[in-house]
Amino acid sequence: MKNTLKLSAVLGALALAATTLITPAATAAPAYCADFKQFGKFKNVTVKVFAGIRDPEASVMTKVFSHFTKCTGIKIAYEGTDQFETLLPVRVKGGNAPDIAIIPQPGLITTMVATGKAVPITGRTLANLNKYYNAAWKSFTTVKGKVYGAPFGASSKSLVWYSPAQFKAIGATVPTTWAQMDAIGAKFKAAGKLPWCAGIESGAATGWPSTDWIEQMALRELGPDKYNLWWKGKLKFSSPEMQGVMAKTAAWLGTESQVGNLQSVATRKFQDAGVPGLKDGTCGMLQQASFYSSMFPAGTTFGPNGDANAFYLPPTNNKFGKPIEGGAEFPVAFSKRKEVAAVQAYFSSPAYGTERAKLGGWTSANSGIPLSAYADPVLKVVAESLQSKKGSIVFDASDLMPTAVNGAFWKEMTKFYAEGKSMKDVAAAIDANW
Repeated sequence: MKNTLKLSAVLGALALAATTLITPAATAAPAYCADFKQFGKFKNVTVKVFAGIRDPEASVMTKVFSHFTKCTGIKIAYEGTDQFETLLPVRVKGGNAPDIAIIPQPGLITTMVATGKAVPITGRTLANLNKYYNAAWKSFTTVKGKVYGAPFGASSKSLVWYSPAQFKAIGATVPTTWAQMDAIGAKFKAAGKLPWCAGIESGAATGWPSTDWIEQMALRELGPDKYNLWWKGKLKFSSPEMQGVMAKTAAWLGTESQVGNLQSVATRKFQDAGVPGLKDGTCGMLQQASFYSSMFPAGTTFGPNGDANAFYLPPTNNKFGKPIEGGAEFPVAFSKRKEVAAVQAYFSSPAYGTERAKLGGWTSANSGIPLSAYADPVLKVVAESLQSKKGSIVFDASDLMPTAVNGAFWKEMTKFYAEGKSMKDVAAAIDANW
């Protein structure tokens, strides 16, 4: 799958804010409640959860909550909105914080911790984090030595989506190098089609897909160490290294010969970027996160012989292996009540993740979720990579940057497409927000 709004729009689709209340039925506890004993038993309590996750994802998510509610007695009142990043700070500062906010960006988590209202995770959630996740995930929500969240859902952003039928039509096979991928783009051009699908419109988060493209190139060109210096502000956008990265990104996904009219890229909804373009062959490939699988129409089959498939975005060189850029949402508590801690622990556990994985369109970094729970062959591969306790995993860089820098990154990249602003001027404008 850049901000709350980003992942908000990402995992939701295009709907109004959704509010769902799950209530327990007054019947004898079914057998599956054995999985939920660890979270305790409560009566007449409600935990309010706020996020940018909207329908159709929100409806699937709240459906999963029903077993937890049935077995623990904790009602989960969920509210989703496409204005999450704007509304959360207002609510927290105004004394109207939710019990839990599901936050996609570590940068926003740091901002919320600075208010003094966020609550560090408790023992059970910390135990889940240490047991089931690569240590990198813990570092993303650690602020001044205290941990504030464990991943809820997670995604790999280092993917390229394509149509196996269209690849076959032009005689292409899945590339393993950047040069091979460029050659496939040339074949699409020769067939009179655009090599790449692209769209960056996402409501208040417009621009975030294009920041992902910069990040993918930075990771491949500079490696994980310099990538981490970059998001920390120790390597400026205007530096020679990052100017080289931005120029190469522009050549890849910032010219009309590659993606078509650039102003159209700025106004095309990211959800529509690859649908139906990949299927009808209007465009050949889409660089987008694993969560994009939920954007395809119902009934779409995935895999090398399916309607759509995905491959790892190849390295531009062999210096840094095959690092993964990951993204995730982190449930952060704003209350010390026991039922709130129970819900937070539930979100970090295999008990939630296994049920959610079976419903498709979602992946997790939780190694306690059996890979057999993922029916989709693409998502199973993604989940396996995210679950690895070894290897280099970096987080979405702009989500780690301060909120002001993150927002400027989206807006300035949008100006590159919508107004023709140069990458040099884009970089200078972003750097001014540090």
